[in-house]
Amino acid sequence: MLVANYFESLKDNAELAFSLPVDAIHIDLCRGSGRANTTANDPNKDIEQAISLAGDKALSLGLIDGRNIWKNDLSDSFAKIEKAIAALGSDKVFVSSSCSLLHSPVDLNSEEKLDSELKGWMAYATQKLDEIAILAKGANEGKPAIASEIEASDAAQSSRKSSTRIHNATVEQRVKAITPDMKERKSAFAARQKIQHAALNLPLYPTTTIGSFPQTAEIRKARADFKKGAIDEAAYKKAMEDEIKTVVDFQHECGLDVLVHGEPERNDMVEYFGEQLSGFAFSQYGWVQSYGSRCVKPPIIYGDVSRPTAMTVEWSKFAQEQTEQIMKGMLTGPITILQWSFVRDDQPRDATAKQIALAIRDEVKDLESAGIKMIQIDEAAFREGLPLRRADWKEYLDNAVENFRISSCCVEDETQIHTHMCYSEFNDVIDSIGAMDADVISIECSRSQMELLDAFIEYKYPNEIGPGVYDIHSPRVPSTGEMVDLLDKAKKNLDERQIWVNPDCGLKTRAWPETKAALKNMVEAAKEMRSKSAASKAA
Repeated sequence: MLVANYFESLKDNAELAFSLPVDAIHIDLCRGSGRANTTANDPNKDIEQAISLAGDKALSLGLIDGRNIWKNDLSDSFAKIEKAIAALGSDKVFVSSSCSLLHSPVDLNSEEKLDSELKGWMAYATQKLDEIAILAKGANEGKPAIASEIEASDAAQSSRKSSTRIHNATVEQRVKAITPDMKERKSAFAARQKIQHAALNLPLYPTTTIGSFPQTAEIRKARADFKKGAIDEAAYKKAMEDEIKTVVDFQHECGLDVLVHGEPERNDMVEYFGEQLSGFAFSQYGWVQSYGSRCVKPPIIYGDVSRPTAMTVEWSKFAQEQTEQIMKGMLTGPITILQWSFVRDDQPRDATAKQIALAIRDEVKDLESAGIKMIQIDEAAFREGLPLRRADWKEYLDNAVENFRISSCCVEDETQIHTHMCYSEFNDVIDSIGAMDADVISIECSRSQMELLDAFIEYKYPNEIGPGVYDIHSPRVPSTGEMVDLLDKAKKNLDERQIWVNPDCGLKTRAWPETKAALKNMVEAAKEMRSKSAASKAA
């Protein structure tokens, strides 16, 4: 019987694990300090600890990273195998992946459009099995038996270390030049709030949406046709602009206070940005399971990240030209981009996050310069990146907050920064959410009947908050009364001047009929809350 541990090292649980009445213990050697998707940690202490505790147990070495798509450094891995064999004997050492290969795409050979240099640095599940077999052969027959494979591996590792495609001195210098003032807004929130209320002139219970609107078959076809060259750029641009006009016109008709452009040009909230940032690549067949039957195809971050040109300004500016109302700019935050990608493993994750944060910062500044007065930076995966061990949380959360602030703390006090977070427990990260210092945060809240607001209430969250008033994951259209009830619950514990009115999440996966009906009911709910507020003040 073998007990497998993965996604973290055993650390202080090692003695307990090796005391179990089992035949073998598996250890993950790709997660040295709980920083997922990086091997920039020294696992040698884990091996030494395991060897010292193994006794007559066999030891399974999780050397091949099951959660990423990079080639293994066979020289480094084989040195670890030799150390274990020297101490325990070859009959007591297994060679394995760090975890299940469920988290890796199937076969790199299916990729026809990735260039040969990039493919030369990569390994999907099939290739990872080959790597395990190579290392096992070396363990059984001696290192000379795998000399050619180790030579090829060394060449791939050397190529990655020296490639100008990966390493951009300008980007690396810019990260080193980050200063404390780049992470601070010009004024504290209380001062900004007064300035923003005067500049934006919004009513109580301002209404808005999270960003995306329904993506019809026609929109998806236009994007696909443009990508494969079936239509030219002018035809594609017209299709997107026509859809933006449709979305803006509906929002006018509906009576929403703060508008969005609907994101018809975006197939995915991470892929869209990755396609326009240097250091990213995209696969054809890099699918992995997300949950249930849902699969995703994460972008590949292989090198230093920078923004060659503006990514969203053209669409946001066009949308703003269609209305006299406020148009929100829509961006994805650095932590969410990082969490939902295959991340390079040759530097700490936070170094990559800072590069992305600087790219988003540039976009925020350009949106503001283009006249966009409200900019939303979504951090849907903020909590998702937490390490398994609470002892490691502070470092992760401090870095996540810092990167959000690098992205957002570059605007004038009049410009309102929003963020959005998906359904999760906020209690144990509320201090960090507060430290992000977004002017407005919108959260998924309706399914919990506003219970998720408790964390913000107990924390006395000072900034503004949009607790989602209806569940966008269902086609059901909630009544105005249901949404008023939820807003009443929020009002019991929050100042009404803090409360925004919005759906739980983006509307991309919904159809137009239920979207229109639900948003009209939502606007009526906000109006009813304003009437109740005016009546109570007059009484």
